[in-house]
Amino acid sequence: MSELSLLQTLFRYQASANQELLDAIGRFDPVRHDKERHQSIRLMNHSLIVGRIFAAHLTGQEHGYADDNTPETPSLADLHAALTASDQWYLQYLETITPELLSEALPFVFTDGDRGCMTRQEMLLHVVTHGGYHRGEIGRLLTQLSITPPWDTLAVHLHRAEPSRRLAVAAE
Repeated sequence: MSELSLLQTLFRYQASANQELLDAIGRFDPVRHDKERHQSIRLMNHSLIVGRIFAAHLTGQEHGYADDNTPETPSLADLHAALTASDQWYLQYLETITPELLSEALPFVFTDGDRGCMTRQEMLLHVVTHGGYHRGEIGRLLTQLSITPPWDTLAVHLHRAEPSRRLAVAAE
C-alpha cells in the first residue's frame, strides 16, 4: 500500500467516524446532558478548526484564525455540515496531490505565533490523529453517560467498508 493510498484510507475512516460520532452527540438528552453535549460540540469544532488551519497550510493560504477554536459554539447541524465539507475537502485534496508532493516540507505559523515546518504528509497525519484523539475524548464522555459510543477503530471501518475482508479469512 502506498503512502497516498494509506492516507486516503485514513481520511475515509475519519469521515465515517466523524459522521457516526456526530449522530451519537445528537442523541444526547439536551436537558440532562447539556454540559456534555456542549463540551462534545466544542471538541469537534476544535477538530474542525484545526483541520481548516492545516488545509490552509497545505494550500499556502491564510486561514484567518487567531485560535484553534471559535468563540461561538456552532449548532450541531452547522457543525455536521462543516465537518462533512472539511472531510470531503481532504478526500478531494488526496485525489489531486502527487506522491512526490507529500514529502514537500512547508513552513507555517501556528495560531500562537510559533513557527513550524512539516511535510504535507506529516500535516495530513496530524489532522487524522488529532481528530481521533478528540473523538476518543468524546467517546469517554458518552461512556460516562452510559451511552455506547460508536466503534471508532480503523479495523471496524475497514471491515464495514469492505465486508469481503471477513470472507477472505473464512476462505483460507
